[in-house]
Amino acid sequence: MAGAAADGLHPFVAVAFVEPAPVGERFGKRHWPLHVTLLRFDMAPEAAREAVSGALGVFGPPHVTVGHDADFGYRGRVRVSLVEPDTALQSLHDRIRVAVAAAGGRIHSPQHTGRGFRPHITVQGDRRVARGDRLILGAVSLVDMAPDGDTDWRLPVAEWAARSGQETAG
Repeated sequence: MAGAAADGLHPFVAVAFVEPAPVGERFGKRHWPLHVTLLRFDMAPEAAREAVSGALGVFGPPHVTVGHDADFGYRGRVRVSLVEPDTALQSLHDRIRVAVAAAGGRIHSPQHTGRGFRPHITVQGDRRVARGDRLILGAVSLVDMAPDGDTDWRLPVAEWAARSGQETAG
């Protein structure tokens, strides 16, 4: 497979989109729709889809509240809006993390997972959420971080709707 690492692992991220991001429609790496990242990991493509699907099963949509802004990343150069702690969102993160690890996936920045998980929505230019906004995260998507080996693009490859646990594949 083009773009796969020598070890057969491929970069993925599980997210809950706040803005539309249909399965099969790619976007540039600097033009992400607003989203909450649940887990960034490397894994073989089919194993990634199976791990996330198995972790989710049937889940209710987390209802979250946007908190204050913070600066993340190297030297605090990434502006984000934190998401207030939410047990349903933490549970989704934990379930995906455990399933990916159990299936042999390589989790990025493990210090930011589990108890270190700080859900947030990155500010994208003039696109952002505001403190106090209440959001319903109605689905979890699996995003390929290097479709066809091209790291300039991102591609949602599957989506699982809340409550049904049904997958939409592209």
